[in-house]
Amino acid sequence: MENETMFELADELKRLRDLKADLEAQVKDVAAQIDETDYRLSELMAETETQNFTRSGTMFSLITKTRASAVADSKEELYTALKSNGYGDLVYETVNANSLSSFVKEQMEEEGETLGGEPALPVWLIGLVNVYDKTTVSVRKATKK
Repeated sequence: MENETMFELADELKRLRDLKADLEAQVKDVAAQIDETDYRLSELMAETETQNFTRSGTMFSLITKTRASAVADSKEELYTALKSNGYGDLVYETVNANSLSSFVKEQMEEEGETLGGEPALPVWLIGLVNVYDKTTVSVRKATKK
């Protein structure tokens, strides 16, 4: 870290996080513009019965994709129906990483400490989860005084 000061690094971290937030907002905006333009172009192509065309070396083709999603509050019923009809390989159980981390931390706090003074992982979780500490810097606006 040669001649960098803590304040210089803090300024750079804040600048990069702000840049990331700005870029993420831009990506969302561009994605919305893409969706709107795609919709308008597909409507116009359908109205004019144009299946495809080429413009500036790019081919544009009208396609229809069938999409499906679970009915709200019926995911478990859908999963059960898929499994019982032989399509269980479509169902993936997941655990949110942040929720798992919080849960494991709570379990370790309840378990107490090892002989070495470290928080202990409950026996039933040993070999099932990896636990590590990650040190990072929290950045937020300071409150005005």
